[in-house]
Amino acid sequence: MTDFAPYFCVETAVIIPFEQLSSDALQGLIEDFVTRDGTDYGMEEIPLDERVERVRRQLKQGTVVIVFDTATESVTLLTRQDYDQLTRHGI
Repeated sequence: MTDFAPYFCVETAVIIPFEQLSSDALQGLIEDFVTRDGTDYGMEEIPLDERVERVRRQLKQGTVVIVFDTATESVTLLTRQDYDQLTRHGI
């Protein structure tokens, strides 16, 4: 997921707990993410609802986080590991 790192600035990026979003907002955010150009799920097409559920499960487990950049007012999802690595190195 680090492909999305250039879209946010470490100094102005904050993690938004998924619980703070309405269910509709969270659903829209996840759907937007899993349908972005460049998302590839291999040889087998995975239904949208299954892709959304996978991401929702990862958010609940804490392995994926919602990152909001206050400077650009943009949002993306990153693995917690990628976010930690990017913020540790100031990228």
